[in-house]
Amino acid sequence: MPPRAAAAPAAAAARGRTAWGCAVSGAAAVPFRQFIVKAHGRCNLACTYCYLYEGPDSGWRTRPAAAPAEVLDRTATRIAEHARAHALTGLALVLHGGEPLLAGAGTLAAFTDRVRERVPAGCAVHAVVQTNATLLTAARLTVLAGAGIRVGVSLDGGTAVHNRRRVDHAGRPSWPAAARGTRLLADRFPASYAGVLTVVDPDLDPVGTYESLLALRPPALHLLLPHGNWTTPPPGRTGTRYGDWLCAAFDRWWAAGRRETRVRLFEGCVALLLGLPAATEALGLAPFDAVVVETDGSIQQVDSLASAYPGAALTGLDVFRHSFDEALRHPGVAARQAGAAALAGQCRACPLLRVCGGGHYAHRYRAGHGFRNPSVYCADLQRFIRHVAGKLAVAAAPVPSLPSSPEGGAP
Repeated sequence: MPPRAAAAPAAAAARGRTAWGCAVSGAAAVPFRQFIVKAHGRCNLACTYCYLYEGPDSGWRTRPAAAPAEVLDRTATRIAEHARAHALTGLALVLHGGEPLLAGAGTLAAFTDRVRERVPAGCAVHAVVQTNATLLTAARLTVLAGAGIRVGVSLDGGTAVHNRRRVDHAGRPSWPAAARGTRLLADRFPASYAGVLTVVDPDLDPVGTYESLLALRPPALHLLLPHGNWTTPPPGRTGTRYGDWLCAAFDRWWAAGRRETRVRLFEGCVALLLGLPAATEALGLAPFDAVVVETDGSIQQVDSLASAYPGAALTGLDVFRHSFDEALRHPGVAARQAGAAALAGQCRACPLLRVCGGGHYAHRYRAGHGFRNPSVYCADLQRFIRHVAGKLAVAAAPVPSLPSSPEGGAP
């Protein structure tokens, strides 16, 4: 049995039914291919804007700090079971927290090995740990590299000023340790470097932020809009400040003339505008395929939903008593896999629907109306998508030929 009860409180479950609305039937569920495992449920930092520990959902307080051995063992079995049932040829194993390195690099490596041992032959396990980099050392990176675990780093930018809100529990800046860990990763373990995740701050210069992150030599950069919604708006959301920020950063990335680093949001937008598939939670209509296992073994939706209201991510399921296939039938998961059918009428009528996809699911929430609303960033996303479309149109325009001179030469 699980170390703690995993059933959702009745009030949260009832609120969830109202929020998700009626599940759309008729479409086959898409199997999970991203398994986010909370190896540790606490963090050594106390970032002032953290939606998880500073937001409306305090459920983390009642869960174990670290995932017990029996939870990790059962999770490995459930992942393998799902991979076998759906003949998966590959899956992503995301070791998360809190700060997952608090669980120990050896624990993360052993768990990853166990998943790889149990999945069927031919199923590749792409493992990554998402860390704030303050605990990265050569010894820990050696263990992670040996287990084939890549390292993603969360930073607000590439300077101390950018990271001023990322402090420890005593209020001390995290930047010196984070910078040291990130540079160690880039210098000595480049093959293990997965990239940098950054939350957009409209008060910071977009070009300066982008270039400061480039200095850390990330192979990929993930720009995320802060989690907010119509009931609890993002900080400083006036006009299209966030959209303007993204446009300026995009222009710097686009004008480089070469790929300095991959930017998932930018590449995803370009691909979708060209009619190509793109795997990004922030844009597009592709079915969402991620699931979370918390430290108590509870199966949850992604914890960004915790920014909406307490219990928003709960399913009432756990790895001891339920399979991941049962989680696929949860109305919240079904809604996230329903594509345009789960969107507000305003979104379905929008000419940008195929690219925008309604934006990030958590950003659509409005108390009393659930998630069937446009994104709180609707104006920003329109600004950004139209800007990128304009750049593509200019790039695709034919170059006019120069008229010939009377003598047949160039004028």
